[in-house]
Amino acid sequence: MPSHSKTALITGATSGFGREFVKLFAQDGYHLVIVARHADDLERVATEVRQKHPRCQVTVMPKDLSEVGSAQALYEEVKQQQITINVLVNNAGFGDHGFFADTDLEKELAMIQLNITALVHLTKVFLKEMVQRNEGKILQLASTVAFMPVPKMAVYAASKAFVLSFTEALQHELKDTHVTMTALCPGASDTDFFERANAEDTRVVKDTGLSDPAKVAKDGYEALMKGEMRIVSGAKNKIQAWMSNFVPDKLLAAGMAKMMEEK
Repeated sequence: MPSHSKTALITGATSGFGREFVKLFAQDGYHLVIVARHADDLERVATEVRQKHPRCQVTVMPKDLSEVGSAQALYEEVKQQQITINVLVNNAGFGDHGFFADTDLEKELAMIQLNITALVHLTKVFLKEMVQRNEGKILQLASTVAFMPVPKMAVYAASKAFVLSFTEALQHELKDTHVTMTALCPGASDTDFFERANAEDTRVVKDTGLSDPAKVAKDGYEALMKGEMRIVSGAKNKIQAWMSNFVPDKLLAAGMAKMMEEK
């Protein structure tokens, strides 16, 4: 059961799913280590949590995990403060929209650094400790695009395919332990993701009902607490993920290309 002696570390904690995870862990009595790029945003979230949950200890650690070395720096700061991480939520990530031949390479390399490299690094260092204690939980943010190729978001979708494959392999490695790892696969959601990706005018945003981030986070949180391996949030997203097993990749790519067109 959650208690005030347990601590959750949440990356990307100031907006979207991350902000909702902060609320869920705080109301269940966890202490928090919250991570995001901007100190001011983190302090605002921390103040809100402390006001609503006075017993909740919130440690703010500003880090831009898209920068090389930042994940190790975060881990060393956690160790320096002698904090034991019982739950790791690898939530931070971003995308970019456009034809790969035209998009910005530096932004895509930063995306890979955040979506893949930092996630692997944090999983490595905290999972080692969890396995030694034989206790702990990790939530990895994948996506429904992990199941299919996505033209105009090729690097982002590929990064989420990596996260899902990586997570499923580690789940097998952990099967004889009391450490669990859960992959959360949301569909298009009402966060700042599409704005940051320069994709706010695409058909997927304009023509489809975006998921509520609070509902997605709640689904992920409940699956994590139950030790489930994968959760696809939302009925239509479940159908889409299921159909990806049977539809040829060429047709999946064509369908996603349509969704990524600007309307």
